[in-house]
Amino acid sequence: MVSGLRYRVLSVVGTVLITALAVLIANLPAVQWFLSTVVPVFRRLPATVLTGPKLTVAVATAVVVVVLNLIPLFKPRPRRILDTVLVTQRRVVIAGLALATIGYFDYSYRLPRTTLILTTVGLLVYLPLWFVTIRRRPSERERAIIVGDDPEEIADVLEEIDIPVLGYVSPPSPYYTDRESVAGGPAVADGSGEALLDDLDCLSGLSRLDEVLVNYNIDTVVLAFAHPDRAEFFGALDTCYEHGVDAKVHREHGDDVLTTTASGDEILVDIELEPWDWQDYVFKRAFDVVFASIGLLSFTPFMAVIAIAIKLDSPGPVFYTQQRTAEFGETFEVYKFRSMVTDAEAESGATISKEDNGGVDPRVTRVGRVLRQTHLDEIPQLWSILVGEMSVVGPRPERPELDDDIRSGVVEWRKRWFIKPGLTGLAQINDVTGHQPGKKLQYDMKYIRNQSFWFDVKIVIRQVWKVLTELVG
Repeated sequence: MVSGLRYRVLSVVGTVLITALAVLIANLPAVQWFLSTVVPVFRRLPATVLTGPKLTVAVATAVVVVVLNLIPLFKPRPRRILDTVLVTQRRVVIAGLALATIGYFDYSYRLPRTTLILTTVGLLVYLPLWFVTIRRRPSERERAIIVGDDPEEIADVLEEIDIPVLGYVSPPSPYYTDRESVAGGPAVADGSGEALLDDLDCLSGLSRLDEVLVNYNIDTVVLAFAHPDRAEFFGALDTCYEHGVDAKVHREHGDDVLTTTASGDEILVDIELEPWDWQDYVFKRAFDVVFASIGLLSFTPFMAVIAIAIKLDSPGPVFYTQQRTAEFGETFEVYKFRSMVTDAEAESGATISKEDNGGVDPRVTRVGRVLRQTHLDEIPQLWSILVGEMSVVGPRPERPELDDDIRSGVVEWRKRWFIKPGLTGLAQINDVTGHQPGKKLQYDMKYIRNQSFWFDVKIVIRQVWKVLTELVG
């Protein structure tokens, strides 16, 4: 991976050259003729070849617009290959739309349509390839760091790891001030610059883990936390995931993470930050976008009717929001159409009233009962799918406090956190809810291990059939 100033220079210069070459090649008479004559969809477009000052202005305009749109990619931050490709292509599409808009409002800076189309297509291919190339891993030996808050864990990991360790990263913690380090020296808080262990340097605090991974070209992170908490343990895993860095953990914490198959005598096990192949993620994301887009367009008229019905039925907002757990223990806002009275969770005696009311929860409104029966209250979650916070198929997200409670009885519960939560899942189509966490985890793990595009389609079809059957019944 190229880092620092060299990466910034290469990324900017490469973007400028590739953009300029893309415009020049697209402007060649032979290329223009081929597009407007041979390619069926573009035959009606006129072949336009720019010369002289017009060509210079066109090249300069394209370079400026593309460079401005790709500024976030000029920062030397390691990303996974798939993320690099997708982020670059998204920025190129935005740049293409910007160039089209400039041409629409100011004819003097206009790129011919054939040139604009060919340039955008070329940039969609070669700019991602360039950014992936300059960010590839170095060919020298593997480099690792230890991330943790427990001196004993760090010492144990240091004894077992078989690759060069450059140092450790740890969060501020009173743990260090209450006991001596295992090396016999005084224990110190993170960020002081003093060594926790005699033979291991403190590189930084946990809040600067991103910078450490970049500046030291780290390939592997070994976690050495006393407890796999949501904020620090899974926060470090999230950082590793975003940066495309491998992660390992002591086998004592193997129940909290997805791990690769390992022999029984291995102390450190590899964490499966990406349990699926990259092409599976591509197909899954494409399916999510298409499904959510079609769903939102199809249900738009119904959403207006539902909103009016909710407002007429009971006072309060149209939407109900709640914090749910996302990947690696992060949280996001999940949206639903409100189906209960306002502040329903604060209502006392709800369980008793439900039993005295024929099994019907009195907090649920009249419109809410219809929405729940038809699952129409879930429609707003299509937006969460479209923006990438959720997937169509995956483990249903739980409230953070419920996740913590469930883990006390089901130790492997957090393995569900390694993929995006879903609108529906294998557990849902088998009528398994959060009241059966052990069985639900079995279904979720089965899905994670067997996920495929057609498996997702099958689950969605079964869910739709299940809803229709309930309505008819």
